[in-house]
Amino acid sequence: MNSRCLLVVDADPDVHKLVTGILQREGRSIEDAYNSREALERLRTLHCDVVLAGQGRNGDDGLKLVRRVRAIQPDTRVIVTGESKPERVVDAIRQRAFGYVHTPLAEVPLIETVQQALECHQWQNDIRVTSARPEWVGLEVRCKIDAADRTTHFVRELHADIPTNIRDDFSSAFRELLMNAIEHGGKSDPNKRVRVSIVRTSKSIIVHMADPGPGFSMNLLPHAAINNPEDSPIAHVEVRLGEGRRPGGFGILMTRNLVDELIYNERGNAVVFVKYLS
Repeated sequence: MNSRCLLVVDADPDVHKLVTGILQREGRSIEDAYNSREALERLRTLHCDVVLAGQGRNGDDGLKLVRRVRAIQPDTRVIVTGESKPERVVDAIRQRAFGYVHTPLAEVPLIETVQQALECHQWQNDIRVTSARPEWVGLEVRCKIDAADRTTHFVRELHADIPTNIRDDFSSAFRELLMNAIEHGGKSDPNKRVRVSIVRTSKSIIVHMADPGPGFSMNLLPHAAINNPEDSPIAHVEVRLGEGRRPGGFGILMTRNLVDELIYNERGNAVVFVKYLS
């Protein structure tokens, strides 16, 4: 087993204890730094796979560390931690942080984000920011499954203030539609991208996705559960097996049950969905 190194940067010793307790595993070493100067000195002599960049001493901000870490160790993934503010999340994406986890740190998001960072390769330019206003975020996402997972996590962080049940439904729908766009529209071709706009109003979140594919007809999807006859609710499973597709096919049907409005364009290569906040 290859040893993996994580560097935790935070002014608070209790954060170091918490993170070590959550993330310590066999085959991992966890290093500590309490400000950016210590972190950068450590990185000049020690390779780290992941840097968890929080609030350091003397007003150090984890966001400011991202570019400086990249200059020393370009392949190191930086996960920024801090306040739950949409502008910070967008800034983290724009600066090519691997991820963002808001404080106080929760166990499951932290474990999932760090594990994804350790497993992900060639990730640096997978997500581009085309609009950075918190109320209108524009992204271009490379047609890769791990890029969809990272984007979904960022989107959850963007809307960490909304009720948990609404956020869960919204983010599940977002991931399903993004996966469809990547797999079916982009054919999982990393040279292609899905364009995403996320608009936040006082009463709703509106998402527009456009994939690079030729589109589809909703009536010509025998591999999708949405077109199963009433007397055969899993007919699409046999179709998928015959075509060698992965298990699934419930995406559109599930999404319709998770959001309040779902509209495809005529070609079938762009979709809008709306989730009301109350």
